[in-house]
Amino acid sequence: MTVEQFSTQVVIVGGGPVGMGLAIDLGQRGVRCQVIERYPTPQRVPKGQNLTQRTGEHFLAWGVRDAIAEARFIPPEVSTGGLTTYGTLLSEYHYGWLSREKVRAFYYTDNDRLPQYQTEAVLRTRVAELDSVTCHYGYRVTAVESRQGQAVVTAITDDGHQITVTADYAVGCDGSRSIVREAAQISQIRDDHDKKMVLLVFRSKQLVELLKRYPDKSYFNVLNPALGGYWQFFGKVDLGEQFFFHAPVPAETTEDNYDFHAMLESIVGAEIDVAFDYVGFWDLRIATARRYQAGCLLIAGDAAHSHPPYGGFGINTGFEDARNLGWKLQAVLAGHAPDSLLETYSLERQPVFKSTADDFIGKMIEDDKAFVTTFDPEADRTAFEEAWAVRSAGGDKEVFNFEPNYEGSPIVQGSAGGPCSARGTHAFEARPGHHLAPADWTSDQSMTEALGHGFCFIALDASDQERAVIRDWLDQAGYSAKVMHDTYAGTRARWAHRFILVRPDHFVAWVGDEMPESFMAIWRSSLGHGITQQRSAA
Repeated sequence: MTVEQFSTQVVIVGGGPVGMGLAIDLGQRGVRCQVIERYPTPQRVPKGQNLTQRTGEHFLAWGVRDAIAEARFIPPEVSTGGLTTYGTLLSEYHYGWLSREKVRAFYYTDNDRLPQYQTEAVLRTRVAELDSVTCHYGYRVTAVESRQGQAVVTAITDDGHQITVTADYAVGCDGSRSIVREAAQISQIRDDHDKKMVLLVFRSKQLVELLKRYPDKSYFNVLNPALGGYWQFFGKVDLGEQFFFHAPVPAETTEDNYDFHAMLESIVGAEIDVAFDYVGFWDLRIATARRYQAGCLLIAGDAAHSHPPYGGFGINTGFEDARNLGWKLQAVLAGHAPDSLLETYSLERQPVFKSTADDFIGKMIEDDKAFVTTFDPEADRTAFEEAWAVRSAGGDKEVFNFEPNYEGSPIVQGSAGGPCSARGTHAFEARPGHHLAPADWTSDQSMTEALGHGFCFIALDASDQERAVIRDWLDQAGYSAKVMHDTYAGTRARWAHRFILVRPDHFVAWVGDEMPESFMAIWRSSLGHGITQQRSAA
C-alpha cells in the first residue's frame, strides 16, 4: 500500500457543493486547503435545485455567477415558483407557492434553478483555478482524529492508495452521516418525522403536456389527505421530459416490490407514460447538530443539519454555512482574530437552522397535517373552500418571513437583542445582524465590487475631518478592510444610517449616524475579541 502525507491549513471532508463553496471561499482568501471527495465526478441525481437570491450572491462573491447561468437547464425567463395542489396534481384546488422573486429587491441577484450536479461541476471548475486548493477525488475517508490540537484525516482509494492530511482545522461537509461529526462526538437534536421516502427520476411526454396548464410553475406539491400532512412533490429537471419526484412509501418498499408507475398516475390524477432513470430512497427526518465545532473539528451543510427538501432550504443553508465560516477561519489562521471568533460560527449558524427547522419546515408539516385532518371537501365543501382560500392567500408567507439574521450574535453591536433566527423581515434599512440590502453607488460599481471580500466601512456624506479619522482607523486595524465613501442620497438613503460596518459575508456588524467614539472597540468586538474578554471576566 502506498501512503502519502500532506500538511495544510484546512482539510475539507466532502467535495459536494458546500465543501466546494467553502474551498473557493478559503482559496480566494489565500488559505491553503485540501478537499477529499469520494466521487470522481458529480452524481447525476437532480436535487438541491431551488437556489435563492442569497445563494446567487455567494456565486457572485466566488466568481461563478456567469458560469452558473450558462449551466442551468431552465432559462431565467421561466418562473422558478411552485404550486400546491390538493388530492392530485390536476386538482381544481391549487395555488402558487414560494415565489421567491417577490423579495428580489432585497438582494443583489435573481434566484435560480438547476440540478445540484450542474452546480457542483461549476464549483469544481472554479476550485481548479485556485492555486491554494488541492482536491483528492475518488478517496473515501476512513478516519478523522484530533491530535494535539490538529486534525488528522486518513482516506483511501478503491485500489488501495492512502493519504493522510494533517491540518489546523478539518471541516466536515460530508453529509448527514458525517464521519467528522462522529469523530467530534457532536450529538444531534432529532424530531419524530421519520419516514422512508422514495426519489424517482423519470421521463414522461404526457406529463409535459398535462403541466402546460401551469405554464409559470417549475415544481408541484400534492397535499394528499391520506398522508397526514406529508408532501408528494414533482419538479422539472429541465424544459424537456425529465422530472424528479419525492413521496413517503412503506418502510419495506424496495425498487422491485412496488409499482411506482401506478403511484405516479394516482398522484397526477391521470394516466401517463413513464420511463424511469433512477430509483432511490432516503430517510425523512429533521436533525440539527447541537453545536458546529469541537476544537479543530467543524461541520457544515448536511453534516450539521439535515431535513426534507421542503422549501429548498438545504443547499442554500449549507452555502450560507460556508460563507459564514470562510472569513472566520481566514481571520483566525492569519492571526487577525482570536480562536474565539470561530465559536461564533456555531453561535450564529446553529440557531438559524434550528429556527429554519422549527419555524418553517416542521411548521409546514404540522400546518398541513392540521388542515387535512380538519377539512374535507367531501364532508363539508364550503368549510374546505373557505379554509383553502385562506391558505391560498398566504402561499408566499414563507418567502417574506424567511430572513436569516444574527441579531443575537456576540460579534454584532447595537442589534435588537433577539436570538439568531431564520425568521425576520426584509427591509432596506441597514440593521445590525442582518444582510445588507443592495443600493446603487455613484461610481457605478456593483455591490460585490464595492464591498469586496473583507470588512467594508461605508461612510455617507463624511466630512474631510471624518474621512481623515476613518483612514487612521483602518491603518490601525491590521486586517483587510476598505472604506466606501459616497453621498447619503438615492437608494443609499434607504439604509437609514450614515456609517455602516459590513462583514466579509455582507452582514451588518454595526451602524451609526455619528462617528463612533471608539472604532477600535467596534472593530475588535466584530472579530471576536469581546468573547475572550467576557470569558476571562467570568
